[in-house]
Amino acid sequence: MFSKMQKTYSRLKVVMSALLMCILLASCGEYQAILKTSNPDLWYRKGLEYYERGDYNKAANLLGGVLAKYASSSRYDTIVTTYADALVKLGDFYSAAHYYSDYVRTYPSSSKCEDCQYMVGYCYYKLSPRIELDQSDTEKAVEELNLFLNLFPESEKAHWAVRMLKDMEDKLAEKGYVSAKLYFDLGNYMGNNYQSAVITAQNCLRKYPDTVHREELSYLILESKYIQADRSVLQKQADRYRDAIDEYYSFINEFPDSKYRRKADDMFADSEKGLARVEKLIPPSEDDLDYYKNFGKRMDEQRSQKSDLSDK
Repeated sequence: MFSKMQKTYSRLKVVMSALLMCILLASCGEYQAILKTSNPDLWYRKGLEYYERGDYNKAANLLGGVLAKYASSSRYDTIVTTYADALVKLGDFYSAAHYYSDYVRTYPSSSKCEDCQYMVGYCYYKLSPRIELDQSDTEKAVEELNLFLNLFPESEKAHWAVRMLKDMEDKLAEKGYVSAKLYFDLGNYMGNNYQSAVITAQNCLRKYPDTVHREELSYLILESKYIQADRSVLQKQADRYRDAIDEYYSFINEFPDSKYRRKADDMFADSEKGLARVEKLIPPSEDDLDYYKNFGKRMDEQRSQKSDLSDK
């Protein structure tokens, strides 16, 4: 009895396999037959059918083939958006972004613009590479997602756009931090890389003030300025020590309980000693004396500005 059931099951498997093969061959035969025709209407209808079946490769080939023929017809709207959707399913995000973006520019008042603009941002979000690579696509994602949120702030997709935008900005801030740290680690190798570290870190903080690396970037600026002062020629040391002292006060005002506080305090003490030493050799000018006279006022203004920003 068991042997008989086994034979029946084996025969059933053979029949099902043969049937599936016939279906596949018929499908391939149908597709090849369509490709041999020059009937755009057939390509249009079958392209939509293949898309609905989930055969996105065939759908993209057929719909892409008739895009130009229907450029001025009422069908173009359906063709281009379905074609772009198929490209997304196939992972061709560059091409898809191009067609979505082109649609938004061509039909700015269409009801599909909201979805298309969202998809432009989504495509570049998917194209965003690993952090060690060039981040042009990440920056493009930020640009397109911001555009979507500005155009459609009440969209149901807005919360997804905000999440993607946050991911992209965090990645760019991370890239900025890594770049600033790299300059710092290079030190004086083939130039003043400490100044490059300062500029890169400051730019990153200005563009992404809420980054999780804010404390690290701020400390990196302070340490870079201190090292520059300590290693400068005598004529530049006074100004650079003052700059480091200013940076110290900015840092501890924002991060009074920082894990870098002890190191920052040590740099501050060294900067004051270094400044006093330099001024014995090169007496301070009138501008330098003015610096000291207005030092307390400047610090009060900085605290007031930060307080105003926090209230907002």
